[in-house]
Amino acid sequence: MRKITLNIATSLDGFIEGPHGEIDWCLNDQDYGLTEFSEDTDALFMGRKSYELILQVGLGFFEDKTLYVFSDTLVPDEHFGIKIIRRANFVSFVQDFREQEGKNIWLFGGAGLVASFMAENLVDEFLISVHPLILGGGKLLFQNVKDKVDLMLIDSHVYSSGLIQLKYIIPPKFDLSMLDM
Repeated sequence: MRKITLNIATSLDGFIEGPHGEIDWCLNDQDYGLTEFSEDTDALFMGRKSYELILQVGLGFFEDKTLYVFSDTLVPDEHFGIKIIRRANFVSFVQDFREQEGKNIWLFGGAGLVASFMAENLVDEFLISVHPLILGGGKLLFQNVKDKVDLMLIDSHVYSSGLIQLKYIIPPKFDLSMLDM
């Protein structure tokens, strides 16, 4: 089964964009493991706003990936080269897609899409790049997540810039019925 990894940048105080939607605070002076991560993915899942942001800065890094934009407002004819997924069938689409042959899937954002994936337990791994700054406001990464989610840290990397990359998985549930009592 293909793995869905949320790979996203955040400020120390948990914001993925500043108070005015800005992301110019994201460090880009190094690769930060992005090339290696990208080699193991062939699809990106993103919301409409994230897609529009990519269009502004250029597809560059994502040109060899298939982009799946989760939106009820985009019109397919206007956006060549992307697949548009509607809210009504997104869970069945994602479950079916994970079973297909291919590399892993990059859950790119934004916050609303992340919340939808979290609500349906569709995220397998979290690769969170914590940037060394406090924004003090903006859009929180985990907005509208209603339930506690236990995570297990499986890797971390500290870069010379002060960025810390944290890799988490949702730990497997321990089944007490498997114990021979």
